[in-house]
Amino acid sequence: MNKIFTQYVTALFIGFSALAFFPENAKAQTYKSPAKTRGARDIVKEIIDVVGLTPRFEMREAEIDNAAAVIMNGRRYILYNTRFLNQVNSASRTDWAAVSILAHEIGHHLNGHTLLKGGSNPTDELEADEFSGFVLRKMGASLTDAQAAMAVLSDEYETPTHPGRKSRLTAISNGWRNANSQMLAGNNSVSDKPVAIATQKRTPQLITSEEVEPTLDSRFILTKVTFKNAPREEFYITTYGNLVRVKNKQLEIIGKLAQTNNEQFPFVFKSDKIDPLFVSKTGKIYNRNGKELGWLS
Repeated sequence: MNKIFTQYVTALFIGFSALAFFPENAKAQTYKSPAKTRGARDIVKEIIDVVGLTPRFEMREAEIDNAAAVIMNGRRYILYNTRFLNQVNSASRTDWAAVSILAHEIGHHLNGHTLLKGGSNPTDELEADEFSGFVLRKMGASLTDAQAAMAVLSDEYETPTHPGRKSRLTAISNGWRNANSQMLAGNNSVSDKPVAIATQKRTPQLITSEEVEPTLDSRFILTKVTFKNAPREEFYITTYGNLVRVKNKQLEIIGKLAQTNNEQFPFVFKSDKIDPLFVSKTGKIYNRNGKELGWLS
């Protein structure tokens, strides 16, 4: 970890406790986004669009170490340091890192944490972490992307104000999987009958370039599926709830995802080609005998 991040490791996500350190006239600047990084205001708009709420806070770039949700003069703000967000993206090797940080701070406001006195505490931080995981899944991030910033920056052990890294990654995972379950359930609420992808208006397309391995257009991927006995093969759940395999530049429908009435195994893959495959609430795949065969990722 380079020196620039060492100072952030023990104080990640200062959150609403940072209010005491920010003057009321925190310096506002015009955000200049690098070519490969979305501006903070653009990111926040995407987050708000996902949760479907009217933002009751303002964005302000400020001379602080990282990012924070604060109340100043009775008004709510998300304060952020552009340089910090760009450095987090660089260290974690994904632009989703900055998105997760801003989603975390928005979570503080939406959960009412900034209205309470006492500053940061582990419980509130975990709630904001879970919110960020939920939002990032809705925006299309993988679980790894959703956890990227926290994996790089969080402290390993719990402090009086912040949870340890393991707890924070678990909270993000819980939010991500909750959103994932909602999305899968939504795809199955229309019909339990298998639907051929070819009959849909938005037919998934294969990339068949000689120089690129065949893969499914990412716009139509709900999540990737990995099977233990075929870890190198490409399996996906599409946005239509179909389990598909991409092989030899061909797209094969393996089964259809459907809901069950079992709380521990809320989904099942049904098909004439395979025996039922049950999906646990943690995203693992089992056969009817309880043997783990794979997982969603």
